[in-house]
Amino acid sequence: MTTKLLAVLALCVLITACEPATDVTKPTASPATQSTSTPAPSPSVEAPAPASAVAGWKAGDKVKVTINGAAVEATVVSIDEKALKATVKVQGETKERTVNLSDIVKQ
Repeated sequence: MTTKLLAVLALCVLITACEPATDVTKPTASPATQSTSTPAPSPSVEAPAPASAVAGWKAGDKVKVTINGAAVEATVVSIDEKALKATVKVQGETKERTVNLSDIVKQ
């Protein structure tokens, strides 16, 4: 019986030690000292793509793409405006590649 009581007591101490401490030294502002501030704008769920990054390309455009540090000629297959990526078909390759819009330059 005593060992069970000691085990429960030790468990309570352990759980209490693991709980986050509350900050009691944080002063609370009184209504007389509170300043009237405008509410912060709510953050948008997704940031819109920069118009300059997307507006310049469309499917079928001939571009140069930087792959492994070298610029190669390619054709744009599609543009993903949300992900800021483009699917391109590199000349001389059979498969399509997905690249960042920042890696594309018009010819």
